[in-house]
Amino acid sequence: MARPFKRNINFLGHRRIYFIISSLLIVATCVVVPLKGMNYGIEFVGGSSMEFKDTGDMTIEQMRAAFTDAEVESPIIQTSVDARTGEAGFIVRVSITDAQLASETADRIVADLGISSEQVEVNTINPSWGASVTRSSLIAFGVAMLLIIIYIAIRFEYKMGISAILSLIHDLVLIIGVYSVLGREVTPNVIAALLTIMGYSLYDAVVVFHRVNDNMANTATHSFMTVANHSINQVFMRTVNTTLAAMIPVLAMLFFGGETLRDFAFAMSIGLVLGPYSSIAIASPIYALWKQREPKYKKLAEKFGEGMDVFTTAEQLGE
Repeated sequence: MARPFKRNINFLGHRRIYFIISSLLIVATCVVVPLKGMNYGIEFVGGSSMEFKDTGDMTIEQMRAAFTDAEVESPIIQTSVDARTGEAGFIVRVSITDAQLASETADRIVADLGISSEQVEVNTINPSWGASVTRSSLIAFGVAMLLIIIYIAIRFEYKMGISAILSLIHDLVLIIGVYSVLGREVTPNVIAALLTIMGYSLYDAVVVFHRVNDNMANTATHSFMTVANHSINQVFMRTVNTTLAAMIPVLAMLFFGGETLRDFAFAMSIGLVLGPYSSIAIASPIYALWKQREPKYKKLAEKFGEGMDVFTTAEQLGE
């Protein structure tokens, strides 16, 4: 006689709560983003980056005062540390798109701060190049999502693929909302992190779907919702352990890395939290609800209900 499974956590029994919370967050994002906008880096909108090296004990206030005196509006100033020499410095991004004007402005800043012109490096990005970066990023996202649907449709079924994509879109929308609320700059490093997050989110969803697929044989004695809920319970600790292991290096980059690494790590840390949540709260319930509309599983739901507290085998039901 088979031993009974231990009592399951009723994840899918709270699916309406998940949907309400996620819907409210998505609506809030749709309200906040048009109001506050997004802080795009110069790689997307064009502008100039000025890197000041070996500035010693100079403060951000001194740097900002120099740009104010040069009549430069809204400079984005970040501290930096040279990875090789350990020397302190600054990276300043401004909206100047004319290379000559940017160079002249840097000369005025250098003279005001009393440092050498060799201590500053100016890079100017044309707005048309920024538009190209934006277009390439959107194409990358579109192609990635299409390939995800195709892969899961071939490996499992198309309903799983669409459910996984909806959970990915959920994660990306919420990350956009966080960046808008905090006013953090969106750079190519953030885009790279988002594409990486898509991989993590897909992994979480596929792990659950794979287990659902393995447990399909028990749908003769349970509703599909019950089988899906049990499948989540089976992989839950694996998901938690994987997420915690991935978070360790990401948090190290976030707190101890340079500005470039922090941009990447900040987006990654949000995605690593949202990935497991969306696989349980978005992808799995959408897929289970969709499947339970099929005639075969609809009859099972009417027969057995959604008793998701305990999952039992056919032998146990025949006791």
